[in-house]
Formats: sequence, structure tokens, C-alpha cells
Amino acid sequence: MPDPEHSAAGLPFTLRPHRAGDIGWVVSRHGALYAAEYGWDMRFEALVARIAADFIDRFDAQREACWIAERSGLPTSSPLGSVFLVQARDAATQAPRDGVAQLRMLLVEPAARGFGLGVALAAECERFARAAGYHRITLWTNACLLAARGIYQRRGYVLVRSDAHHSFGHAMVGETWELALE
Repeated sequence: MPDPEHSAAGLPFTLRPHRAGDIGWVVSRHGALYAAEYGWDMRFEALVARIAADFIDRFDAQREACWIAERSGLPTSSPLGSVFLVQARDAATQAPRDGVAQLRMLLVEPAARGFGLGVALAAECERFARAAGYHRITLWTNACLLAARGIYQRRGYVLVRSDAHHSFGHAMVGETWELALE
């Protein structure tokens, strides 16, 4: 069942849970958009596919969610964006991190940018995380993703770590951000 309608600066949209076909869309759009906008190679799309597969394989509806944003009032609407909230895991052991959620794969279609949709998607993650009993949300991004970083800063996330790395055909700086939910 879709969430109630929302509006971000005049863009009416509905947030709904994922359904068949959505995960493929998430992988495809991440691959295509990041290649077009940042020149990232197909290894990025492969990473998104692995993250998405892990989401489906481990999915716990009480602790995790995916939201797809669609334009309200249209009988068939292409997604405008998406975001995932999952149980955070230790990178080395994959053991769950107690009380910590992870925001993943925030995406807003170019035509829907600038209307506050990304902020609304992040806020939905925070609402769900609180209701699920998480105490903190963490996320990993790259410093070059200025719009996403701006969303996280506006929502109160704090940069806790940055590391240089070479991924997807480019030298980059990866960043870990956290938000305390207390």
C-alpha cells in the first residue's frame, strides 16, 4: 500500500514500498545516471547490483525498507527516485551493528531534482529508523556527490570519516556520515 501523498516544492509524489521490477530499475538507473553524470564505469553498476541483491536476500520488513517515489495522480508513473534503509553491518564480518541502520542508494531522477524529493526520501528513512528502534543512521558516499552531501548536511548528518580511494575508473574521496536519532 502506498504511503500518503507528499509534496516537495510543488512536485506531488507518493512514496511506496518496492515491488517486482523496482530493484532492477534501481540498478539500471544508478548505472546509467552515474555513467552519464560522473563517467563512472560499469563496476559501479555491479556494486549497486550486489547491494540490491543483498537487500532482497536479507530483507527484514520490520527493520529494513525501500521506498520508490512516484508522481502522484498519474495512473502509470515512472519512478522519480528511491532510497533504502537497511540494518548496518560490519564491513569485514557482515555481522549486524546493533542499533545502527544504513541509508543506501539514494537516487533522484534529473527531472525531479531541485524540488526537495531527496530530502523527503532521507526524512522517510529517519522516520522508519526511529520507529524500528535504531539509535543511529550511517551512510557512505563520495565527496564529489555534492547534492547528496547537501541533503545529508541539511538533515543533521555529521561527516565522521573520509578516505581516498580509486573506484569506478576515478580517484575519489569516500565519506562516512552519521546521524544520531536520540
